[in-house]
Amino acid sequence: MRSNGTAPERHALTVIARIHSDFSEKFGIPRQSGLVEGLRARIVFEPEFRDPEAVRGLEEFSHIWLIWQFSQAVREGWSPTVRPPRLGGNKRLGVFATRSPFRPNALGLSAVRLEGIEQDPGLGPVLLVAGADLLDGTPIYDIKPYVPYADAHPEASGGFADRIERRRLTVDFPPHLLERVPEDKREGLTGVLAQDPRPAYQADPERVYGMAFAGLEVRFTVEGERLTVQDVNPAGNTAGENRKS
Repeated sequence: MRSNGTAPERHALTVIARIHSDFSEKFGIPRQSGLVEGLRARIVFEPEFRDPEAVRGLEEFSHIWLIWQFSQAVREGWSPTVRPPRLGGNKRLGVFATRSPFRPNALGLSAVRLEGIEQDPGLGPVLLVAGADLLDGTPIYDIKPYVPYADAHPEASGGFADRIERRRLTVDFPPHLLERVPEDKREGLTGVLAQDPRPAYQADPERVYGMAFAGLEVRFTVEGERLTVQDVNPAGNTAGENRKS
């Protein structure tokens, strides 16, 4: 806290785990957790926290909260206002009225579905989750069970987020290109594309976008309400002059 002009009080946080997802870059990651249930990820604890006793009873919960760091958005200073991309990037709101990664402590909060807990001989308990909106390798500071009676508020007001049109694009994925995507990744990739990964202020139907996903480079265009996949190749094997990252 800041008081009478004194320096802010600081506390250290310990990374307890890291997530392993299909996103090696920020572009394409869903804007919130739970929007694409087809996305699968693994949470691997750091060596100090691999005791199976630490997750005893967690399997009884269907969802969990993840408290994590926007590791690619850490800055020295902070701004009291930010420009939410969903508002076109040209309107400023208070940082605490948004979920922008550019925050004083760069902390993120995500609710994800817990699909299982594997006991790995070398890694200890590994959490299998769905619907995560985290970059691969993101450090996690805490995990808490999601408790519906206390955490769910269907009557809540969503501020500016309630006024944003939530639409899904029709995804045209040619069969010969879809075959290049591992079968267990197709649902997640298609779900991400349907959410429209582009910034809200970009609407050029001629522009070819590139998105890294599960070791692949997926190139696509968007015209109106239809997204068309143009190419799929192993990451690093595509020309990137028109690529958006």
